[in-house]
Amino acid sequence: MTDKAPEADKDSAAHYRFDTLKVRGAYDPAAHNYAFNVPIYQTTSYEMGSTERGERLFRQEELGFLYTRVGNPTIDVLERRVAALDGGAGAIALASGMAAVSHAILNLADSGDHIVASPYLYGGTFDLFKSILPRYGITVSLAPSLEPEAIQRLIQPNTKALFIESIANPKGYVADIRSLATLAHANDIVLIVDNTFATPYLIQPIKHGADIVVYSATKGLSGHGTVIAGLIVESGTFDYGNGKYPQFTDKGFTLRDRSDNYRSFLEVFPETPFTVRVRLALLNYLGAALGPFDAYLVLLGLETLSERIEKQQANVRRLIDYLQGNEFVSWVEYSSLPTSSNYELAQLYAPRGTGSIFSFGFAGTLEQQERFIDATRLFSYQVNVGDAKSLIVNNAKTTHSELTPAELDAAGLTTDVIRLSVGLEDSEDLIEDLDQAFAAVFGRRPGHVAQTGSNTDSKPVESPQPESEPEVSRV
Repeated sequence: MTDKAPEADKDSAAHYRFDTLKVRGAYDPAAHNYAFNVPIYQTTSYEMGSTERGERLFRQEELGFLYTRVGNPTIDVLERRVAALDGGAGAIALASGMAAVSHAILNLADSGDHIVASPYLYGGTFDLFKSILPRYGITVSLAPSLEPEAIQRLIQPNTKALFIESIANPKGYVADIRSLATLAHANDIVLIVDNTFATPYLIQPIKHGADIVVYSATKGLSGHGTVIAGLIVESGTFDYGNGKYPQFTDKGFTLRDRSDNYRSFLEVFPETPFTVRVRLALLNYLGAALGPFDAYLVLLGLETLSERIEKQQANVRRLIDYLQGNEFVSWVEYSSLPTSSNYELAQLYAPRGTGSIFSFGFAGTLEQQERFIDATRLFSYQVNVGDAKSLIVNNAKTTHSELTPAELDAAGLTTDVIRLSVGLEDSEDLIEDLDQAFAAVFGRRPGHVAQTGSNTDSKPVESPQPESEPEVSRV
């Protein structure tokens, strides 16, 4: 547990802007022996001091630390800082982004329940929904689009949540969070938004009506490819007493008071029932605990979040200028482009930009595509994103290899897609790297043709090599 309720930071947080919160939020040196930086509390458990204090801790009369699996002072600062950045009432850190996704779902849905999800999802999330949750009796319907009418048709009496990504992986579609929040709330269900690509610097989904926000903190939040971590942030505004979520209103033995009266999560923790239930009922027993050193690494990364994203987006603009009209590129998709079909939503929800990740269509055969990726020198071929270093990947064969051809088509993910996660290198060096990789494949550096749009169709560049079939692989 935390040393104080997450909502206790609201008043102080309201006085500070984003960049102040990201380096100083939720931390009082006086409470940590005046350590200037957040200390790493590398301990498994904590002295309770007395049997009376132990009683208070276990009865939830005092919020403190008992065992690092469920709470740690270093992790607590991370949780409260991210909650402040997102405008949430509380947050909980977990061992990975997938732990954040799975715990958010399992906190809402039991066997026999149903989830509706966006068709534009990270491959791991997609496979969780398709292959794992149904084994535990939780069914998931993928919407054909993010149009509210299409989603409404899928909602059933046992539907417990709508799950979307604010900026979709990998093609960067921006969701209309406000309209989807209105739809979810009209049906008394929770809207969960995976905000990994955007981070709270670019989009704060709670301000647009989201109830739960999840992150892979492995990505842009930490930003240096050094830690695996996840976070769940709770808005504190959803009514879990609306009759659809008995797990929050049922009274239980473990929350009993000193008179042995059973109590519910909503009764004991009215401001943060969601995150506290994740902590006490899921993290406690499933054990996807984040380590304190890993929390410290995420805190370090957070301190430069704004500066990293601004530089990365400047590099993105330079690379897009180079790729648009490139004869070996059939289209470029980045929602902040005025020519993007998603531009209006991008301007509404992410006026600062849509991040460091974008995709383009490789106008060649699959064999040429592989040779192109192998020929890059600065772009690292790996499946992470949001790193300080630039990364390249062919999503259909890696991050989304779980999807069948039909599922890839439904997600708008064709085999020609190459995703770039742009880092902090000099943009000219990155352009030169792509230029020499094109030359290695096609025998010359690319010329440029007249642009007809950001997502136009064009024929692949002619090549004597036959096109190979995509292989099925997993990472």
